[in-house]
Amino acid sequence: MELWDIYDKNKQKTGRTMKRNDWCLKDDEYHLTVLGAVMRKDGRFLITKRVLTKAWAPGWWEISGGAAMAGEDSRTAVLREVREETGLDVSTWEGGYMFTYHRENPGEGDNYFVDVYRFEGDFEESDLHLQEEETAGYMLASPEEIKQFAKQGIFLHYDSIRKVFEI
Repeated sequence: MELWDIYDKNKQKTGRTMKRNDWCLKDDEYHLTVLGAVMRKDGRFLITKRVLTKAWAPGWWEISGGAAMAGEDSRTAVLREVREETGLDVSTWEGGYMFTYHRENPGEGDNYFVDVYRFEGDFEESDLHLQEEETAGYMLASPEEIKQFAKQGIFLHYDSIRKVFEI
């Protein structure tokens, strides 16, 4: 069973945990998620397409990310998520943490912080090993191409993370 730490409104761990996707959070309680943009030295970003079996936003484009597990810090979580979803180890690459935003969903029990990272390095497409349960393909996209997907309404979180694509 996967557990997530519960945080207070100041992004401090409360010492309590919740079961994954057990939307039980009260007002001013949050869980932590992470997003990791992977940028090649040529200025293109690795984006992946969500599998069509996803309950939420199937077939949309996104950057790697997910929830931090109980006991995991933000950086450890984002490195794990990027590696699981793409096969890339970005731990020694340039870049790192950029900013945090949060979402509150009153009455839904699903409030969360999102720590956003950008890692910059070179890789070959042959280095990619996509997580088949999560991804239905990938693209090396320019910031303008990503913006166009967002305008079409098929890029997750764009309005909240667009700063990560500024080079």
